[in-house]
Amino acid sequence: MAQHREMKDDGEDKPLIQFNNNPADLVRDDDDDERAHLSDSISVPKPESQRKFSLRKLLFFVGPGLLMSIAYLDPGNVESDLEAGTIAGFQLLWVLLISTFLGLLLQLMAVRLGIVSGQNLAEACCDIYPRVPRYALWVMIEIAIIGSDMQAVIGSAIAFNLISSGWIPIWGGVIITIVDTFVFLMLDRYGLRKLEVFFAFLIAIMAFMFGYEYIKVAPNQAAVARGMFVPMCRDCGTAELEQAVGIVGAIIMPHNIYLHSALVQVILTNHLCTTIHTTTLPLVSLPHLSFCNPFLLLQSRKVDRTQREAKSEAILYNIIECVLVLTVSFVINLFIISVFAAAFYRHTNEQVRDICLNNSSPYTHFFPANNKTFEANIQNGGYMLGCLLGPTALYIWAVGVWAAGQSSTMTGTYAGQYVMEGFVHLRWPRFVRVVVTRLIAIAPTLVVAIYRDVQDITGLNDFLNVLQSIQLPFALIPILTVTNMRSIMNDFTNGVFWKSVGGLLIIIVCIINVYFIVDYLKHLNKLSVYVTAGIGSIIYLLFVGYLTKKCFSTLESCRSTCCSGGYETLE
Repeated sequence: MAQHREMKDDGEDKPLIQFNNNPADLVRDDDDDERAHLSDSISVPKPESQRKFSLRKLLFFVGPGLLMSIAYLDPGNVESDLEAGTIAGFQLLWVLLISTFLGLLLQLMAVRLGIVSGQNLAEACCDIYPRVPRYALWVMIEIAIIGSDMQAVIGSAIAFNLISSGWIPIWGGVIITIVDTFVFLMLDRYGLRKLEVFFAFLIAIMAFMFGYEYIKVAPNQAAVARGMFVPMCRDCGTAELEQAVGIVGAIIMPHNIYLHSALVQVILTNHLCTTIHTTTLPLVSLPHLSFCNPFLLLQSRKVDRTQREAKSEAILYNIIECVLVLTVSFVINLFIISVFAAAFYRHTNEQVRDICLNNSSPYTHFFPANNKTFEANIQNGGYMLGCLLGPTALYIWAVGVWAAGQSSTMTGTYAGQYVMEGFVHLRWPRFVRVVVTRLIAIAPTLVVAIYRDVQDITGLNDFLNVLQSIQLPFALIPILTVTNMRSIMNDFTNGVFWKSVGGLLIIIVCIINVYFIVDYLKHLNKLSVYVTAGIGSIIYLLFVGYLTKKCFSTLESCRSTCCSGGYETLE
């Protein structure tokens, strides 16, 4: 094994300890309650040379993809989907399909990194980037996580408002999300499989709830198919273009790539490591080793990474799981877009109100009697369905939105812990992590909920989708960079296909973000705000340019590792 580089941080080394070859012995007793789900590992049968595929073995690997797929179904996606349906009809389904496919490719890169190297993306970035870019990356991903958490708060709060028939105000729902998050995060104390089953249950709730709406509305299947496979948008303008970009930002979440690379990490099962010094992590006190990664977390599947066949097989089964779960997430998103496209495409407020009046709906008063184009959001989307299909449809919609918000909050918490530990080796208990990120997310949301109306909350949600798109380069570029490096990936480095697709995706995302930045600056009126935003935009573009330059330097050739066999570093 290659010798690991020296620690970049200035912290002192810990005292020497003894270390045996049993990974389970590394789990600290005082942390068992804190993150028990990670110490509950599942042994995977050895690779079988004769059989190419085993359903039984696939079941051993099912789990990480369930948690990963939640990011494709969060309230930001729900909001983006219903807006896409009401603004562009079925015409942006192909954008959803392509975005999901590109997201799948990025998740597969994360899978390969976690399984082959035993590192997650944050740990790999810590190894290859100098201190300043590394900390800048950490801050950017934390911003993305907080943005995602804000969307989860918004979705959950609106769901509580709908379920209670307005008895719980949105600001009250925001406060409730503080409590219910801790309740559900305690599920990981009962074991890994139970946690994964719970996430599967939440996904099943969303599939059933939104699938019910789809069946009841019964959209034209030919129009659905045409929207999926014909990449065009007739009579589309700026609103449709912005909505298309919003779909991309809602589907491909930056922090999700970091999370998935951590979830698929496997235990190095057959190496006796010599102790040099220890490093404290939320799970373990691991020694800093001369020939293995000191920040390797104990993970959910035990696979012998010293065998190429075992790694290849683990990658294969994780790919199958990714394809399956993202297919499910695509279908759920398709349900939402199609329902609102079929029932409310380019409707005015008056037309929606007429639907309510014709069905004697109790929700008629939520829609003004004017000819302005109807602006859909998660809340009035539920009322629309209540007018069209009856009150039951509203409650079904609300439960689906609640499931999306709750599951998104939980996965965001886990992603935040991995990112913080990987980038800066900072250990926070899960309770503290949830409190800090949730308070940061709740503060602006609560202010908007109390002093503004639902439309302002919708505007905040739309802004957060754009924010995710702007933050995307800080996951996309590092994952492509790391998986291009032979010193990390060995024989599993990116081939021509992965390099080409990744490079093209970087260019597309950067062009989209430059467009949004320029468009945003054009609408600023105050000089002071304009100057501040302009300086921030320049810093952003320079940082993205730096990361892109380093990434493209790995596309042609990987730099030689140092004579000791350590990781490549990008100076």
